[in-house]
Amino acid sequence: MVKLISRITSPSHIILQFIFMLLVFSSCLVAKEIENNTVSNSKIENDCNDNDVVDLEGGGAFPSLDGMLHWAIGHSDPAKLKEAAQSVQNLSADELEIRQQELKEWVENSKMPSDTQLMQIAIADLKNSSLSSEDHHRALQELFHLVELIDNANDLGKLGGIPAVLQELDNSDLQIRITSAWILGKAGQNNPLVQKQILQHGALLKLMKMVQSSSVEEGIKAMYAVSALSRNSLDGLELFFAGHGERLLQDIMSNSSIDIRLRKKSASLVADLAESLIESTSEPEPQYFSSRYFLKSVVSLVASADFDLQEKALMAVKSLIKLRTTKALDFKDFCSLESVLERIREQLHQLSADELDGDLATGMENLCKEVESLFRKKLEEAPSRDEL
Repeated sequence: MVKLISRITSPSHIILQFIFMLLVFSSCLVAKEIENNTVSNSKIENDCNDNDVVDLEGGGAFPSLDGMLHWAIGHSDPAKLKEAAQSVQNLSADELEIRQQELKEWVENSKMPSDTQLMQIAIADLKNSSLSSEDHHRALQELFHLVELIDNANDLGKLGGIPAVLQELDNSDLQIRITSAWILGKAGQNNPLVQKQILQHGALLKLMKMVQSSSVEEGIKAMYAVSALSRNSLDGLELFFAGHGERLLQDIMSNSSIDIRLRKKSASLVADLAESLIESTSEPEPQYFSSRYFLKSVVSLVASADFDLQEKALMAVKSLIKLRTTKALDFKDFCSLESVLERIREQLHQLSADELDGDLATGMENLCKEVESLFRKKLEEAPSRDEL
């Protein structure tokens, strides 16, 4: 960041440069006070958010370098800042260059922890059973924000973080279990390398059990992780079905008392997994979703009063129809798909423009047409009732 300061001589640029330098000098001053224990921990904790806390050697804490800068400016004397701003205008280019070098040296000597170091600290805290639940939760929060970056997510396995997070899935503290599942999902999402590492540690089956938790939030976060580890992963797909994942999804979708968010996630996962089976080169095509009872649990969601759930269920039905292993007459006779689609069309026509967004209505109508077209084609291609 300091390298961006160049040799500037115009008054306006000098002022802008000073503002930048002031931010860094202010943070330098605060950091030095922390090192000398002249700033109380309680005051710092009151002025910073609880998220993303970075512990410094002197015992203070800041959420980040940005947090340090905001805290420093907020606790500076405006009059003194104005006076300093006026005086800096008289500095020569050489003097500004000296200030720049001082800043550079301080930044180099300050040794602010890198993301890797922060991850190592958090993982070490998770492995330390003598620490409190609060300390473990704080370490997990730090990891959650760090693994949002793909490079940090890739480092999670290298640093021994996956087994450390996995063990927290068995923690008696609900929030710790929720955050741990969230981390695994966040790190593995669209990341084949990390997906494979997490799956190799046996996380998927444990997360699938967590989906059935009496805690709605735990179930939702566990489903998020299950989806992240199963999507776009042949290994994840096989492990999911080996653990009877289709039964898990069927139980959720067919139970109207289960939180609607979990039912929506289940329908979305069905659509994604069905597409994965379609794209799979396996011969013959696996029959994981061929049960008529499973198909009915999905089609029944299409009749929901919630339009978002309807849309997700229709997307799932669309993908299921395209599978070679599903039967046209199961959709027609057992699931009554034709009647369900007709009810949706009537519902859309009855609703006024004020009751339903026009784009949403158009999108739903088009989706219904796609599903019906695929369904009709599947019926036409069906050899005979006896063979189906």
